[in-house]
Amino acid sequence: MGGAVANSGGTRRRGRRTKNRVKPMSEINVTPFVDVMLVLLIIFMVAAPLLTVGVPVKLPETSADALPAVEEEPLTVHLTATGQVLIQTQEVAFEEVVAKLRAISAERRSGTVYVRADGSVPYERFAQVMAALKSGGFTDVGLVTDPNGPRLDGSGG
Repeated sequence: MGGAVANSGGTRRRGRRTKNRVKPMSEINVTPFVDVMLVLLIIFMVAAPLLTVGVPVKLPETSADALPAVEEEPLTVHLTATGQVLIQTQEVAFEEVVAKLRAISAERRSGTVYVRADGSVPYERFAQVMAALKSGGFTDVGLVTDPNGPRLDGSGG
């Protein structure tokens, strides 16, 4: 009994232990880095759809394939449900469309233009815009549609 009291009297020094010494950590803690990257990923996932600015047009649905990419930013003509004509995002009076297209055609290398027409636009108005495009010097016309439309080859879809 008495031996236990004598040994706990402090014959050992606590500062000189070598077995339980805390060693410096040599690994990089990547947890804060991963946290920051996940927050940035969420921010960009939420913000990306908001960056798409355009003219609200309900495109007709077809089963056509996408057009190939071009080196120059394509010219886009929009026909809205209310009958407005927009070149890129600028509204143009219907009487001035041909003159505006001729001026644009003179400055561009490509004769390609994409037409985004609302499905409810009357065919007569659409045909007038197509004639204006031809008169304006654009011969390569692509019609932009929604690709989820019905297939006419009988395969459904």
